[in-house]
This record gives sequence, structure tokens and C-alpha cells, in this order.
Amino acid sequence: MAPVSTELKGKYVLVINAGSSSFKTQILSCDNEKPILAVLAERIGSDNGRIIFKINPDTDKEDKQAFDVVYKNHGDGIRDMMKRIVDMGILPNFDSIVASGHRVLMGGPNYAEVKVDATVKQVIRDYIPLGPLHNPGNLACIEVIEEILPGVPAVAVFDTGFHTTMPNYAYTYAIPQEYSKKYSLRRYGFHGISHKYVSKTAAKFLGKDNFTGVCCHLGNGCSITAIKDGKCIDTTMGLTPLEGLLMGTRCGDIDASLPLFLMEQEGISPSDMSDILNKKSGLKALTGSNDMRDVESMCEKGDENAILANNIFNYRVIKYIGAYLAVLGGKVDGILFTGGIGENSPINRAPICKAFENFGLELDEEKNKVRSGEPREITKAGSKIKALVVPTNEELEIMQTTLKILGY
Repeated sequence: MAPVSTELKGKYVLVINAGSSSFKTQILSCDNEKPILAVLAERIGSDNGRIIFKINPDTDKEDKQAFDVVYKNHGDGIRDMMKRIVDMGILPNFDSIVASGHRVLMGGPNYAEVKVDATVKQVIRDYIPLGPLHNPGNLACIEVIEEILPGVPAVAVFDTGFHTTMPNYAYTYAIPQEYSKKYSLRRYGFHGISHKYVSKTAAKFLGKDNFTGVCCHLGNGCSITAIKDGKCIDTTMGLTPLEGLLMGTRCGDIDASLPLFLMEQEGISPSDMSDILNKKSGLKALTGSNDMRDVESMCEKGDENAILANNIFNYRVIKYIGAYLAVLGGKVDGILFTGGIGENSPINRAPICKAFENFGLELDEEKNKVRSGEPREITKAGSKIKALVVPTNEELEIMQTTLKILGY
């Protein structure tokens, strides 16, 4: 990291990464970019919520405290969290927080990262129809922090932002353009904060200015991005995070007529169909579990449904990597794996990598088995195409982006 400016010594950045029914928060030190606090609030909107505080996380001084809570919405959760931070003595007050950085799902085609003002907040509202599960909570977090930290600048870092560099032939849907223009219908892509961080980290690891290659974010949600000279040129997710790969509960690519057929035959409403495709499909539909660790365990026991699901998962990843290698002209720095599955599942990485042996990728079986929190290569020395495992860190990326936008 660059030397800390005098005005940032002893200061912190508050980062909020809100999901549809949860939020993750970190308070990161400007001195060393390490978190002094990590918070996870779960099951917002239910009667059995939970908030977990990790003080000095990932150190030998880590102190973990969990509380049962009931939060009606994200705003209630943020207010309670901020009160507890002072009550628990984590910070005496908030005078040392110089900025807040917020992950926001949808910002349209023009916003990547920007200082929050009234115009930006209106854009977040405008895109609620395309991000109904996330944008309202993202906006609520921003507005509550503005109340609690008056005068402290906030930066919105959009999950779609990294993908705004896609060319028009990559993001345009071939539907009547009157609808595309009226409703801003196009491929946006997601996991952008993760793809950006991982590709930057990979470039540094490889000693390059920018990364060119394929980045695979594989977790409960999955996406693959083609990156050229540090910029996205294509990605698998589309108008919503539903398009692309098989995921934990999302179906990924299907014939667009399939849901229409089911709606007509079964009398399913649009909202229920969305629920089926987003929350009841994917690995969960094929195996009963949306957790790849469960699927791997079932595969070891010979469960045919799990074996099929795992094969579908790997096949779709292989198919998209191959397509993106072609899009990139075959000249790449490497293939990156990140996310819960990408970072922690050598059993999935191995067949994916072996599919590209004829392209010059030589997997090192022993390196592939190693678990580490650091970036690492899993291919043999001299491999024409390198495969790397790069742990993602969205909160750090949001912090760095926030300080950059504010001119620090």
C-alpha cells in the first residue's frame, strides 16, 4: 500500500456491503488497511435475526460476540450496529471515521464509483425496479449513515461498475429496442467489485501493470468475466444475476421460453416464477442443497443427482472460459479462481483446469490441494496458461476506491 497521508493517520473508513436480507460491515484502518472490526447481520426482516461482531478479526486477539436481534429493515440494523460499536467500546465515538464506502447493486450503465449526493441517491432509486431486493437496502444504509455521521462523505461503489466498459455488442439484447430504451434493458453484469479486486491483485502477483485473462468468481452466486488490460469486455451475468452459470439457487442460462411454458401450464405468476428461478433452482433444485460442500460429500457417496449437478456446474464453467479465451484471442496472463468454491474447492478446480490442457495449461496437482489466504499459482512452472487462486476482498476494494474517489 502507498504511504499514509498525514491527514489519514489514525483514521478509519466504514465499509458497508449490504445484501437483500443481510449486511456485512468493516471498519478498516487507514494506517494499514486492516479491519479493526467485522460485522455480519443476518436474516433482516425476520423474527430470528442475528448480528455477529468480530473485534480485531483474523488476529490472535480476535474477540467474537453474537447477539439475537429483530431488525425490521436495514436501517434498523445499521442504527443498532453503530450504537453497539460505541457501547462495546470498539470506538469511543465516530470522530475518527473519515468516510463511508457502500456497495450498491445497480447504478445503470454510467456509474462505476462516485461520491454520494442527491443525484446519485435518485439514480439508486430509479434502478430499484431492476434491483428490487438490493437497491432499497443499499440506499437505506447510505441514508442512515448520513444521519449518524453528518458531514462525513460517502462513496457508492456499484457492483455493476466494473462491467460498464463492455462494448455494445456484448451488452445489447436482441429484443425490440423500444423496450430496451424505455426500461434500460441490457446486460449489466455483477460481482464487479470482486472481479476488479481479484484482477488487480493477480496483475500485481504476476508483476504486470494490468491483467488480461478470465476471472471466475464461483460461490453461491457465480460469474465469469473476460478482462483485457484490466477492463471488463464481457461477463456471464446479465440484466440480473440470474444469467450465466449454474449457481447455488439460480438456474443460470435456460431457454427463455421455459418459464413462459411453466407459467402457462402451471398458472404460475411472474413473481412466483422469479422466486423459482432465483431461489429454488440451481444446485438446490438438482441435489436438495445449495452448498457445494454438501454436493461434494454426496458425490463421494455416489449420489447420482449430485454427480450430475457437479458435472453441469463444471461444464458450464469450462464452456464460458473457452468462449472468453476465444474472445481474448488466446493471449492471456491466466485464469483466476475466487469466491467460496473457487478458493476452496480443488475438486472443482481440477477438472476445469484439465479441460484446457490442450491450450497449454498444466495443472500442478499438489499446488491445487494447498489451502491459503494468499494469492497462489496452481499450475506447473512453464505452463503456457497460468491458473491462479486469488482470495477476494470486496471490503478492501471498496475502502481503496472510496479514498481514491475522495482524493486521498
